[in-house]
Amino acid sequence: MIKVADLELPTFDDVDLSNKKVLLRVDFNSPVERESKKLMDTSRIKAHAPTIKELIEKGNSVVIITHQGRPGDDDFSTLELHRDALSDELGIDVKFVNDIFGPCALDEIKNLRNGEVLMLDNIRLAAEELIEASPDVQSRTYLVRRLAPLFDIYINDAFATAHRSQPSLVGFPLVLPSAAGRLMEKELVALSKIFNIEESPKVFVLGGGKVLDSIRIIENLSKKRIADRILLGGLVAEVFALAKGVNIGDQNKKILDSQGFLPLIPRARKVLLSGAPVEIPVDFIVEGRDGMKENYATNVNGVIKDIGPETINVYSTLLNEAKVVVLRGPMGVIEDERFRIGTLKLMNSALSSDSYTIVGGGHLLSLLQFLNVNKDKLHISTGGGALLLFLAGERLPALDALAQSVKVIRR
Repeated sequence: MIKVADLELPTFDDVDLSNKKVLLRVDFNSPVERESKKLMDTSRIKAHAPTIKELIEKGNSVVIITHQGRPGDDDFSTLELHRDALSDELGIDVKFVNDIFGPCALDEIKNLRNGEVLMLDNIRLAAEELIEASPDVQSRTYLVRRLAPLFDIYINDAFATAHRSQPSLVGFPLVLPSAAGRLMEKELVALSKIFNIEESPKVFVLGGGKVLDSIRIIENLSKKRIADRILLGGLVAEVFALAKGVNIGDQNKKILDSQGFLPLIPRARKVLLSGAPVEIPVDFIVEGRDGMKENYATNVNGVIKDIGPETINVYSTLLNEAKVVVLRGPMGVIEDERFRIGTLKLMNSALSSDSYTIVGGGHLLSLLQFLNVNKDKLHISTGGGALLLFLAGERLPALDALAQSVKVIRR
């Protein structure tokens, strides 16, 4: 079992995984080129491959369910290309059926032999999958009732969708012996360090433009006394600077106002008054009519584009002393290489220290190629919304369902 917060979740090591028919939920949702509909990135498919390989090696037959986009969105599609990418990654011919729980799918599942892999079509083609409800309700859906009797065990390897309460994620654990897959386990082992009292000091670096999300995270980290330091950059730092009474200049206030962030200042001020260990930049790199320049935070004249050198030094010192570092969101406008310096230097400080570093996906992943990375001390989370809600202290329905599945295992 793996313990995360107040939950105990079964893993591969807690169930009999040999010569079984396995239903495996993964998250192959990938960026899709708008015109050609080709997959632009297959990193999620590669991330799930070790789980699938282990299941095959243990003599199981594996049926994969996953999704791509949502109905009505440009990236909503069937999964033939995902099957092709998985076949290349595994080095075997992965079967595919253009069906989910109709006669064709049921026949293919029944005829699947040990060591073979079958991918069903986009699970969101089933209307029930688009509705969120409690695990008890989802366990009685037509989807679950049709598929569950054909399987010995259910494995959830899709941490990235753990914040959803859909049938394929929360329904099966109530009717089948279930466990977390290896990728899910890897995510949870890494994230459990955040709540481990002995892993201290913990430093969180929060940046980017998702200000409300970051405030929710800070509120939870402060309330539960999880973070020793919270280092801010990006637009969230500007909001907290204003909450502290720092004048960041009219241009930057207008940008925050245009994005609807000014009403969040009282909430940020309340967080500060609660004693949250928040640090804001002491200087910035700004861009004005006369180009780029350094400005102290108390005398900003231009549009803020990155944190300044003194802030980099202060933040880097704190990162060097940390045992656990969580990086989520850039410090500046990293789309412009001139304003990547702050983010790159802080990432380098974390990765070159003795800390265990968790990178929260998104824009930061694109910068890892410029750094020397010791993979033994780095965890790259596949979770977007799931990671956000986890850090914000909210429950993840798929994890709750897996915890409930222990009762099924012990029947």
